[in-house]
Amino acid sequence: MSEKYRFYEGGLFFVTMTVVGWIDVFTRHAYADDIIKNLNYCIDHKGLEVYEFCIMSNHIHLICAAKEGYVGKIIRDFKSFTAKEIIRLIQENPRESRKEWLLYMFRYFAKGSSPKCEFQFWQHKNHPIWLESNKFINQKTAYIWNNPVKAGIVREPQHYIYSSANPDTKLKIIC
Repeated sequence: MSEKYRFYEGGLFFVTMTVVGWIDVFTRHAYADDIIKNLNYCIDHKGLEVYEFCIMSNHIHLICAAKEGYVGKIIRDFKSFTAKEIIRLIQENPRESRKEWLLYMFRYFAKGSSPKCEFQFWQHKNHPIWLESNKFINQKTAYIWNNPVKAGIVREPQHYIYSSANPDTKLKIIC
């Protein structure tokens, strides 16, 4: 693995977590809200520090660190738990019109990954980028904030509810 994409203890990182096949899951508020709930759990109980974030339809961007230890371990646990949780929410959602297709796709991506896994939700890689200077921090913050603008979802970054650009965000970010 390249040294460029590694978590280091005590570092501040730009992280992208992507749904397999770039499947649009977080177009449903219930699933995006569950991500917020679980990020807040990691903040409250696992020492995750989130400085910036954006939940797009099929991926999540974070600028984050860990109070102690490696943020990579927190992200690993977060991805493991949320994968199971989102699959469960999809299975139990009577109004999910794409249920059969979504479950089929998550089964498809699980083939060959592990005999124990029926579904795969997240891509394995996070491509953490160490933010070693204010220049990189500002660059990635602007990227995160403008992601929904460039996607045509909102006109102004602060209008997107699943972003740290929104002052009314439900995520416990560090200001």
